[in-house]
Amino acid sequence: MAPTAPIPRRSLLKAAAVAGAAAQFSWALGRDGARAADAGAAAADRPVSVGWLEDGGAGAAPGSTFGVPWPRGVHPAGTAFALATDGGAAVPVQTWPTAYWPDGTLKWTAHAVGGATADAERFTLAAGTPAAPATKVTVTETRTTITVDTGVIKAVIGKDGRALVRSVTRGTTPIATDGRLVLLRQGELDDDGGHGGRGSAAWERFDGEISGAKTEQDGPVRAVVRLDGKHRKGSRSWLPFSVRLYFYAGAESFRMVHTLTYDGDQRAGRTTGDFIRGLGVRFTVPMRDAAYDRHIRIAGEGDGFLTEAVKGITGLRRDPGAPIRTAQVRGERLPDPATWDQRVTTRLAAIPTWGDYTLAQLSADGFTLRKRTKPGHGWIAAGGGGRAGGFGYVGGVSGGLSFGLRDFWRRHPAQLDIRGAAGDAAEVTLWLWSPEAPPMDLRFYHDGMGQDTYPKQLEGLNITYEDYEPGFGTPYGIARTSELMFWANAATPSASSLVAQNAAVRTPPQLAASPEDLSGAGVFGGLFAPVDRSTPARARIEDQLDFLFTYYKDQAEQRRWYGFWDYGDIMHTYDEDRHQWRYDVGGYAWDNSELSPDLWLWYAYLRSGRADIFRFAEALTRHTGEVDVYHLGEWAGLGTRHGVQHFADSAKQQRISTAVYRRPYYYLTADERVGDLMHALVDSDETFLVLDPLRKVRTEPYEPDRNALSIGFGTDWSGLAAAWLTEWERGGPKAAKAEARLRSTMETIAAQPNGFVQGSGLYDLDTGGFAVAERPVVNVSHLSAMFGLVEMCAELIGLIDLPEFENAWLDYCRYFNATKAEQKARYGTDFGSLLLFQGHSRQDAYAAARLNDDQLAARAWRKFYDSDGYTAAMVWDKTPLAGPDVLEPGYENLRINSNETALFGLAAIQNLALVGDRITP
Repeated sequence: MAPTAPIPRRSLLKAAAVAGAAAQFSWALGRDGARAADAGAAAADRPVSVGWLEDGGAGAAPGSTFGVPWPRGVHPAGTAFALATDGGAAVPVQTWPTAYWPDGTLKWTAHAVGGATADAERFTLAAGTPAAPATKVTVTETRTTITVDTGVIKAVIGKDGRALVRSVTRGTTPIATDGRLVLLRQGELDDDGGHGGRGSAAWERFDGEISGAKTEQDGPVRAVVRLDGKHRKGSRSWLPFSVRLYFYAGAESFRMVHTLTYDGDQRAGRTTGDFIRGLGVRFTVPMRDAAYDRHIRIAGEGDGFLTEAVKGITGLRRDPGAPIRTAQVRGERLPDPATWDQRVTTRLAAIPTWGDYTLAQLSADGFTLRKRTKPGHGWIAAGGGGRAGGFGYVGGVSGGLSFGLRDFWRRHPAQLDIRGAAGDAAEVTLWLWSPEAPPMDLRFYHDGMGQDTYPKQLEGLNITYEDYEPGFGTPYGIARTSELMFWANAATPSASSLVAQNAAVRTPPQLAASPEDLSGAGVFGGLFAPVDRSTPARARIEDQLDFLFTYYKDQAEQRRWYGFWDYGDIMHTYDEDRHQWRYDVGGYAWDNSELSPDLWLWYAYLRSGRADIFRFAEALTRHTGEVDVYHLGEWAGLGTRHGVQHFADSAKQQRISTAVYRRPYYYLTADERVGDLMHALVDSDETFLVLDPLRKVRTEPYEPDRNALSIGFGTDWSGLAAAWLTEWERGGPKAAKAEARLRSTMETIAAQPNGFVQGSGLYDLDTGGFAVAERPVVNVSHLSAMFGLVEMCAELIGLIDLPEFENAWLDYCRYFNATKAEQKARYGTDFGSLLLFQGHSRQDAYAAARLNDDQLAARAWRKFYDSDGYTAAMVWDKTPLAGPDVLEPGYENLRINSNETALFGLAAIQNLALVGDRITP
């Protein structure tokens, strides 16, 4: 039976002493006594093992950046690190801190390696003097430009104007110029034209215009330049962009991370507005070689390529000679035409030159490829297929540009254009949104159906689970980030080189620390441990976790969860009658991080090191942090609850935008864009002045007051705490404020008459603390802890020594799954009707580990197996599906839904880590 009284401080100390204080209060809760207090010191000289997520090493990528955690107290700030192959060869590495422990020692560090020097499969990282690259990447600035020199290529980047990348040269040879952003706007749709809303209005072209430029890193291994601006035509500027350019020492390529934030006007019921018809990145490529020495390469499916010359000399009626034909197909310089069969040489002018090519991927399952000689002449079909790589090359034997867009087919409609390759210069455009697709239509999907009052909207919620409110289903302020790569080649790449470049676009090589090192550092609350199948009970749970991940990976493919705005997200609930996810039913459609699937996937990766889980979680993080969150306007800093459209629901809340979902990806990769997203949330407590999350269900009058804002201790505070913790440990510009907010809110939550069970408090934006209520209240929701609160409290208790806060949290953990009688004995009343006991079993496990309480550990496993969710009676099977019941063949499991999947996954992972040694069969 669970304890029925508050936990005195001396009881905590006694329990810790019984179990061994160091083991119980270490980060790695639930481990055996091996994790003693001096474990960190003992590990000081132990290197971290680092390897590639996928086979193949660095491949053709310019380099890789990865994050490594360190145990508390091991490495002081300023420690230098050295990287070596397992064979002992030194590898040049650039290091910078990304997080600190409260004692000032390093918690996370980021490391960059160049592609050319990272051919080994495994490495070791340890404190030491780093090797310097043979050729450093250098950055020089003038008033108008930033020049980055990798030692192989040199890029001149504009600080103003419309050319982001003014030139890219290799040696003295110009490879590309005038790298710029292009936007096509359409102001009117033809909804009744029978053309899918393509519209007949004229297009307007806007060009990206730089408003700010900053060098964020300047070598020696890695350099990063950030450019910000908007798209402009005449006097109008709109669609803010943020572009980062990444360069590595010795690389012939560079990476671009492009973020667009939508600030146009698209309103339901109107056919006029700001509709994006095309959105792209464009470069000009000088064409110096003879037309027969100019080459086009466009990737199809897998390793397939269109391999052509601008002026082809194969397949002619007259044969120039086998060596000549072979050389052209290989992309090699052809001998002087005077040495060819003269029946060809004298007729070269009669062979067409093909200057324009287009590959359009308008769906996840089909692309078309066509070409023409020049504008004003007809297009010729050049092939097609299913899923193109989004990669190509244009140039000649004296050099050219390779270019690629990641997740090309997954984020359709996308397109690659080559124009003018037969002239003095070709234009290459990588379209993030294809101009051949219907215009981007972000209008709300229904007319409100008369739901013009809160009571009517609550009725709608009770039938479709959609929380509708007029004007709230707006895309204004949502964003999308895309990744691109470019190579400045000295000559037309060989077939094998092109395949390698295409692979680097498709799956950028990523270095990663091992699960043992990730777990051993005690990060993320110590709530995960490496996969362990040492007993039948453990193995069974591991099999179930594997089943669930595979199920969702397969559903993404089977159900085509793809598209520019959709890719990365999962669906919420299944419709067993239609054998379809409820994509069109209110709040049951897109999941939008409901009940923390992001955390399930990241914890699943941290403990397994599996590349497929990492990539799935990466796509989810890219999506949910951008598309499901507002970055402009009055709701900036808030996310949108699950719905038919990612921005449709009127519930705009911290629980979706929370930094707790972004932290793992940021620390594992040092991704600057995700870092921006988390920093932007530091002041999101201000949003409670703008929007009351409980406005529709309050029974008493409430007006937001700067010094008395109603904020919940669960989904609200956990999101705020995650942003504050991240800013504090990163040492950001608002770190002092963030730490003060953390401490004051923790102190004033702990001071409430019922602690977390109080439910909410009145928050003062000026003092950063909650008013302490005069009387105890029991206000417990099954949702409060399910959006990162469990994980935040575990981290904060390990970072900030505040026994009263720990007591309050442990009380909440012990009593949520307690009996009503136990709840009433402790608080004077029970918690009412609750749900999600399986998900809350991890709170039992946490309290059991902190208190060394076998009864709580037993209850954790009992609630895990036999309460709700996927219980011991769950049938882990796959029922085949075929037509005419479904659109595409596949399989289903009617029992699976995303709420229970996320909570089962987190409970299984955390229970195994915390009380796995006390698992029941």
